[in-house]
Amino acid sequence: MTIKQRYEGVVKVFSQTMPEPKTELHYDTPFHLLLAVILSAQCTDKRINMVTPALFERFPEPADLAASTEEEVYEYIKSVTFPNNKTRSLLKAARMLDETYGGEVPRNIDDLMKLPGVGRKTANVILSVVWNESAMAVDTHVFRVSNRIGLTNNSRNPLQTEKTLVKYIDADLIPKAHHWLILHGRYVCKARRPDCLNCPITEYCKFYNK
Repeated sequence: MTIKQRYEGVVKVFSQTMPEPKTELHYDTPFHLLLAVILSAQCTDKRINMVTPALFERFPEPADLAASTEEEVYEYIKSVTFPNNKTRSLLKAARMLDETYGGEVPRNIDDLMKLPGVGRKTANVILSVVWNESAMAVDTHVFRVSNRIGLTNNSRNPLQTEKTLVKYIDADLIPKAHHWLILHGRYVCKARRPDCLNCPITEYCKFYNK
């Protein structure tokens, strides 16, 4: 099987089984999605969705959060992983949005990555989810699944994985493909025990057919 055939097969199956995949993070504005994605680092979406409703209600705009304190913000997010570091990141990001970007979330990767707490993965999530741009966010699920099923060939880092995926997947499908791989990794192709018996893409999976 060629790499092109593998991609075509995987995309075809996911297009049928998950025609409209969505992020599992709850949000109502680009700013709130940004906060949720920053908080989600090394933490489950389920946990983030438990803490963000109160956070979003208290801080509807960047200026509201920018005017707050570490002590106050910490109380809203103390149950997530690394709450101290994330508290500082949220405050600094909000202040930069308020002071530098007029309270608006930037729509390009360079400006997004200038925000504290925002790396390439987070920036790509924002671009993909909010504006449906062909930005491939590579988290641990995408990195693992891509290597395991053979969409990438032992990629050494997320950036290498990203470049390979965007090379072979049509640009208009990139936003969906990001979610396909995350959801597949989260519920089927799990890290320790991949559920191959219930996997719809075994025909195209390098791991399954080795």
